[in-house]
Amino acid sequence: MTDRSRWAETYLQHRFEDPELLELALTHRSASKRNNERLEFLGDAFLNFVIARRLYAMRPEDNEGDLSRARASLVNQATLAAVGREIGIDKQLVLGRGELRSGGAHRAAVLADALEAVVGAVLLDGGTEAAERLVDRLFADRFEQLPQSAELKDPKTRLQEWLQGRGLTLPVYRVDSVRGREHEQVFTVVCEVGERDARTIGQGRSRRLAEQEAAASMLMELTRDEQ
Repeated sequence: MTDRSRWAETYLQHRFEDPELLELALTHRSASKRNNERLEFLGDAFLNFVIARRLYAMRPEDNEGDLSRARASLVNQATLAAVGREIGIDKQLVLGRGELRSGGAHRAAVLADALEAVVGAVLLDGGTEAAERLVDRLFADRFEQLPQSAELKDPKTRLQEWLQGRGLTLPVYRVDSVRGREHEQVFTVVCEVGERDARTIGQGRSRRLAEQEAAASMLMELTRDEQ
């Protein structure tokens, strides 16, 4: 039994009938023409399906938008990479020399893709039940810790809903300044709610992020008396 097969039994709790599927799932495109990209495609689709079905059962009161946001909070590059690190997938990757030198084993995109590929490999090797058990095991803690639907909405959406619920006009966002070189810019955005004579400022690496920060500050300012 190979080291990777032992890793799979320990951390995936799956014994591969076809160990080559596991090897393929852990092989980055920088290392070989036979790599994990196709398995990643399969695993991504299956992972989204399983997560969606679990959320549908767990959250009977959520609407489509709520469920989509919940799924997006679980199936995204940062979360998948974190799950990959937790099971030590970074130590099992097969990378080309250039990718190794540049620290590819620690890059979120590489880890996330590999995790999806591993899900795809388990699906082909053990069938849907084995792959569903793997997804449930990998995401068990995150399912339990998933915030309520309202908390998953971005600050701009929550601010808009808060204002609309009170019959107030929507906020106005304007860029106050942009500093730094083209690839290192910092945006400063002002958010104003005229009817409440309120004004907040947000900063971020993009206009969108700056607006979100300004909206979050505005929401805190407007709801301070309600807390």
